[in-house]
Amino acid sequence: MNIVKNLLKTVVPAPQRAHMHLSAALGTNSFNFGPRKWERHNKTIFPPEEGVTRPAYVCHIKKNIRYSPEKMWYVACLVRGMSVDEAVKQLSFVLKKGARDVKAAILEAQQLAVEKHNVEFRSNLWVAESFVGKGRYFKGVRRHARRRMGVVEYKHCHYFVRLEEGPPPEHYYPANLTPQEQLDKWLDKMRKRRITGSL
Repeated sequence: MNIVKNLLKTVVPAPQRAHMHLSAALGTNSFNFGPRKWERHNKTIFPPEEGVTRPAYVCHIKKNIRYSPEKMWYVACLVRGMSVDEAVKQLSFVLKKGARDVKAAILEAQQLAVEKHNVEFRSNLWVAESFVGKGRYFKGVRRHARRRMGVVEYKHCHYFVRLEEGPPPEHYYPANLTPQEQLDKWLDKMRKRRITGSL
């Protein structure tokens, strides 16, 4: 009877569950630093030029966002050419998960411009560049019927932004040519043709 009591007193530890561990692949303590060239533009020193006033700018990046780069592209295109306040206002109403990360990146870049790049007024900035880069893709497995497997991709992306001091331009993208300008451009191209090997 004593043997049974002693056996009941011993506590059997619960089996440990295996967890998927991705922090080594995406963390800063591994060799995966992500893109590093974009932020080096902040350290560029331009030679002084007489009569040229160069507007201040700041480059910022948000790395390893757990979102598809194809979906993030739409959000990145939306804010190009807007002032910072207008971009933050527009992104507050965009019902996409990536809009939250883009808004955070723009606000971080704005804070960086004021603190480290001698920008006097935080509202006097506009989004000069906004684009997305492909990050790490992890492959997983999804079970299907009849012992079949499907491949699942866990996508990550990097968001790049460059804020520039001053008012935003009236037209960020070049204006469309009028029909007459299109015709003149085409005629000019046709008249410049030459036969290969001729004099």
